[in-house]
Amino acid sequence: MEKRGMMHLTRRAGLLGLCTAFLPVNKPNAQGQAVRIGSKLDTEGALLGEMMAQILEAKGVQVQRRLQLGPTRIVRQALLNGEIDLYPEYTGNGAFFFQMEDDSAWHDAQQALAKVRALDAERNGIVWLDPAAANNTWAIAIRADVARSAKLGSLADLPQHLATGGAFKLAASAEFVESPAALPAFQKAYGFALQADRLLVLSGGDTAVTMRAAAEGLNNVNAAMVYGTDGAISALDLVVLDDPKGAQIVYQPAPVLRKNVLDRHPDMQSWLRPAFASLDLRTLQTLNAKIVVEGQAVGAVATAHLRQNGLSG
Repeated sequence: MEKRGMMHLTRRAGLLGLCTAFLPVNKPNAQGQAVRIGSKLDTEGALLGEMMAQILEAKGVQVQRRLQLGPTRIVRQALLNGEIDLYPEYTGNGAFFFQMEDDSAWHDAQQALAKVRALDAERNGIVWLDPAAANNTWAIAIRADVARSAKLGSLADLPQHLATGGAFKLAASAEFVESPAALPAFQKAYGFALQADRLLVLSGGDTAVTMRAAAEGLNNVNAAMVYGTDGAISALDLVVLDDPKGAQIVYQPAPVLRKNVLDRHPDMQSWLRPAFASLDLRTLQTLNAKIVVEGQAVGAVATAHLRQNGLSG
């Protein structure tokens, strides 16, 4: 999955070569008044895009799906160029869209949303609607049985656990271990240090591998680097340790669209808000798991979730 397979600066965004000077080009909509909905290559993007498409169709809006269109740089460019009208994006990517990675605002959910909304509206005529509560950022997950027995709920609990000799061994990529934005950021924020005997460093960056290592206890591993909404987290009986100090940039998924589309459909916010409000961390993990673990179709998972929450009509 594109946004899960890269490390911090490029992992979510695929932003190499993407500058902030893009201006929207109001190209004619080839589908007349159809709302063209895109998404990135990953499963979660396709799921959110499909949810938005089904909601709009239920409201009588003609929709053209362009789901799993490409990596972030392609989908973002398509929105700015007027080639698509709407797609799900992550608030924290504003740090890279506008070359403001060092701004502390991106580590706070409300501030990140406010900043990306203001910047994109002013510079590009792009509107960010209300995001989901789920945060799909770098995280550390631990086996649920270990979390329960050691009373580990957040990274703030980890220093004491380590100091008293508690079992903890993390499977992670070399880049996660070495990049200042990843494990070192967690260690600095919470005041702990993982020595070599508490790490299983893997050459690749696939979280499916790190999660499997933790779940199976490979080389005494019981913790893994993950993204917060990875589908296999719940399926493998892992739990994400909270990051109350905001060591990582916040990545909340939100509908993003061009202003002229919102002008055509001024109720878009009220239509889409309930669906994104229904997506807390656990819910999005579970929905992703239905697709990537159980093999269910994206459209079927989207339909079932919307019906369950009374959002399909």
